[in-house]
Amino acid sequence: MSVPPFVDPESGALDLAQIRTEVFPLAGLILLFGAAALLLFLIGLLVGGGGPLTGVFTVASQFVLAVGTGVLSLYVVARGIQLADE
Repeated sequence: MSVPPFVDPESGALDLAQIRTEVFPLAGLILLFGAAALLLFLIGLLVGGGGPLTGVFTVASQFVLAVGTGVLSLYVVARGIQLADE
């Protein structure tokens, strides 16, 4: 019988070390895309000042968030497949 991911096979408790190693890449991706979107949004607010340029930067920041969501979802699925094969 295979052991589910993130469970210590000997004790049956959560394997916190494995959880920590999986959390750091996820947090890095979230911070990367969140910071990029925030940067675009702030540039739009500072440079645009309410004009059409602000709208362009707002849409660009939303696009970055959408792409980041897709990349994060792909990473989670790919990593889940890897963990299932172990």
